[in-house]
Parts: sequence; C-alpha cells; structure tokens
Amino acid sequence: MSDVSRRKLTTTRIHIMALDGIVNVNSLFTLALFLGITTTNTNNTLIDGNAACAAGTSISEGLIAFHVYSFSSFLFSSLVALALKNVINLSKDVDDGDSDTLDRDIATINNWVHGVVKINMVVLRLGTLVSAFGSVFGCGFLVMALVDLVQIKLGTLACGSRYTLAAIAPLLVLVPTALLIYVVLVLYAFTR
Repeated sequence: MSDVSRRKLTTTRIHIMALDGIVNVNSLFTLALFLGITTTNTNNTLIDGNAACAAGTSISEGLIAFHVYSFSSFLFSSLVALALKNVINLSKDVDDGDSDTLDRDIATINNWVHGVVKINMVVLRLGTLVSAFGSVFGCGFLVMALVDLVQIKLGTLACGSRYTLAAIAPLLVLVPTALLIYVVLVLYAFTR
C-alpha cells in the first residue's frame, strides 16, 4: 500500500469519525431539546411573589423560538453530516481478492459505484465545516433558550437575583469558551 493510499485511508477514517461525532452529539442535544420543549412548564416559577421579577410573555416566546431554532440547526447539521458519511461509504474501495461469487458481485457493484462517486476533498471539507457550524449555531440557540428558561424560573436578569446570575454566568462563560475552542480547532483541521 503506497503512502498516498494510506494517507487517503487515514484521512477518510478521520472524516468518518468526525462526522460520527457530530451526528452523535447532535442526536443527544436534539433529544434533550425535544424533552425540554415538551416538559417545560412556564407557569411554575421560584420567584418570591415579586411581580417585577416575573418574566413576560416575550421571554416565554423566546424560549420556544430558540428551542425550535436550535432543533433546526442540530437537525440540519446532522443531515449534512450523514449525507457526507454516505458519500464516503459509497465511494470506498472493496478488496478484489474475494473468493465467494456473491462477494465478487458486491465488489463489482461497489467498484462501479466508486467509479461514479468520487470524493471531492474540497466538498468534503466544506460539508464538514458547514455541519460543524450548524452545531455551533444550535449550541448558541440552546444557550439563549436556557437563559430564557432560567429567567422564567428564577426571575429576570433586570431584577438582579443572585440565583439567576449564578445560573446564567457559568452558562455564558463556559459554553462560548468551549464553542470558541471548537471553532478554532475545526478551522485548523479545515486548513490541513
């Protein structure tokens, strides 16, 4: 096996693993979003009777809208990743050393498909980048939905409740930091 074919094989495996990771994480977030949107009760709050701290209908509407935007972003990202993964799997070579007739027929079909479907590395990289940014947007919308949820349950940010600030501060520091690291690493991998 030549160095070029080993490099292609390794690159293909890395792309498949990256796409699998995107799909797996998106699936978990999508499930969490679905459960969150179906089980969220905006009437049950922990506010101590201070009507000024109660969230208005615009925050409740934002909660639902951001859930839907996040769900859409994760679904978009997963569908792009699965499509790319299918293209990679369709274009894989099959060993010609199969002895069984059925295996030879399958190898012939796969070789024909390989001749038809070529992996364009630019398209693969762009697709992976688009899928990754779909996940980033999904995470951003999820953070905004969680901020709205905290405001509904614990009081608005304008009210200055220490519980609201304590719940939102780590969310607004840790998640954007992780997303920044993720974007930098995806862009680094994109240029290699």
